[in-house]
Amino acid sequence: MNFLYVHLKKIVGHFAKRSPITLNIHNTLSDGVMKETKRNFASVKTTTFKESGLPCPCAGEPANTGLVLGVYTDPHDPNERLMQLTPAADKYNRYLDGRLMEQLLLSGFAPYQNEVRVFYGLDPRFPKVAMVGLGEECLSYNEKEQIDENKERIRQAAASGCVVLQNVNRVENIFVESFGHAESSAEGAAMSLWQYQEHKKIDKRIIIPKLFLFEDCDFTGWHIGLHKAAAQNLARQLSDAPPNLLTPRSFAEHTVKLLNASGINIEVKIKKWLKIVGMDSLLAVGRGSCEDPVLVEATYYGCDPGVCPVVLIGKAVTFDSGGLCLKTPDEMEYMRNDMAGAACVIAALRAASALQLPINIRALIPMCENMIGPKAMKPGDTIKSLKGQTVNSWDTNLDSRLSVIDVLSYAATYNPKLVLDIGSFNRNMIESLGFAATGVWTNNDKLWEQVRVASIHTGDRVWRFPLWKHFSKRIVVTGTSDTKDVLTELGGPSLAAAFLNRFLCGGDWIHMDIYGVTKTNGTTFPYLRKGMTGRPTRTLIEFLAQFACLSPEKLDTKAKGSKVKQPTQKQQTACKMIKTETCK
Repeated sequence: MNFLYVHLKKIVGHFAKRSPITLNIHNTLSDGVMKETKRNFASVKTTTFKESGLPCPCAGEPANTGLVLGVYTDPHDPNERLMQLTPAADKYNRYLDGRLMEQLLLSGFAPYQNEVRVFYGLDPRFPKVAMVGLGEECLSYNEKEQIDENKERIRQAAASGCVVLQNVNRVENIFVESFGHAESSAEGAAMSLWQYQEHKKIDKRIIIPKLFLFEDCDFTGWHIGLHKAAAQNLARQLSDAPPNLLTPRSFAEHTVKLLNASGINIEVKIKKWLKIVGMDSLLAVGRGSCEDPVLVEATYYGCDPGVCPVVLIGKAVTFDSGGLCLKTPDEMEYMRNDMAGAACVIAALRAASALQLPINIRALIPMCENMIGPKAMKPGDTIKSLKGQTVNSWDTNLDSRLSVIDVLSYAATYNPKLVLDIGSFNRNMIESLGFAATGVWTNNDKLWEQVRVASIHTGDRVWRFPLWKHFSKRIVVTGTSDTKDVLTELGGPSLAAAFLNRFLCGGDWIHMDIYGVTKTNGTTFPYLRKGMTGRPTRTLIEFLAQFACLSPEKLDTKAKGSKVKQPTQKQQTACKMIKTETCK
């Protein structure tokens, strides 16, 4: 996206002193259509391989260096022999006097998409050269699939080549070509090489090679891709951490260390503060644990501190046993990643700081455990929320919504431009979308369009669900409380969104349910190994970057054609009370 290129120039400023060149970049338009535009940026001079000045692998250990290049194939060729090298591969082939193409032809039929063939000894600088099949050349935005197929192909190709060099050849340095889009190449390569192995013996860990961009001048795009990939890898690392080591307290301490190092302001609100403010719902969820709940507030100032922030809320239940309504062992197997929403928020906030996005962000992360204990929340308990509504909880296994409703109301304190909450809220998301996409609910059509376009760029897709009155009318009001947290009817994800919407103090809102996309078996995406995925971190970063570029008029909920319901007088009064209480 254009915006990130401009603001990352500070990171790669040492390249800016040379002559300007023209780069082809994608411009995201408000209607979601992507067109190719050209823009001048100061960058390094394009050079041949001999003149490129790349680090010479033969100066160190040549056996530990590899190169990833691509080759297009013609799916309509009956003989499966037609191949066309990418520009970088073609240039390298000419440097080798045609020996690369000769070996490729001798190896048999044209490689299928993501098929990797490794050639040895062609060049002392790169003893191992991985050629990756890219399929047909002409791919772009697919409207039916809601994805940029070319960018996704590049991610998968870079990942396939890097993984083979890492696993089979154990290289320590990998040079990767851009395949026409350096950002996507960096994302696929960096995410594919990472694996959670913190608790393995050092001699049992796989080597994580260093990555270099080969024969391309788009260092800005390359660094953007590395930052996005690093953010998603951080989310994967946090989500995969064992629950005995990532308790609410240790999670808060780890968050402070991570974000303080990035220059982000951190406040940790403990149990006493939560009681004073009136966050009884969050306290009720964590009553069964030996560790008290905490609320972590992290603030990133990318522009004038007086500008209203975007508020990100990440659900952070570090382990969900179901409470007294205990889950089965199979259901608890992956409950260590019930804080995946918070992991995405923390990673996105760190990336926003690294990319210097001109936007103010306030992250609110309620951390707790839903455990069995003598003081644990019981079925039938009536809990008073921060907004003043009472909730009758008949199933302690439905802790996800209760852990964030107080924070949704508390967000009004900061007069936000937008409130975005993210987490795994309803297991029926797996039946709805499987691993394909994140579910999104929003009261602003233009915000949805921005999220959708961001997901097209990142390849981490989203799908919109309705916020109809059909669902809000089915939120049960009992004779003893204002609402009842039992959502056993069909349409559970939309009912959960409707329940959360009751505690919002008006304004623009996005709700993201990531229950179906938080883990993978290792076959869904070539660039994500088995385990936790960290999705949709890159989509969230891309959305924040796009949102930073928008003028207030483009998101005016009162614009013609908008049907967004404005807060009622009763809601405004409740929110004013919240602001007054929290400021005391």
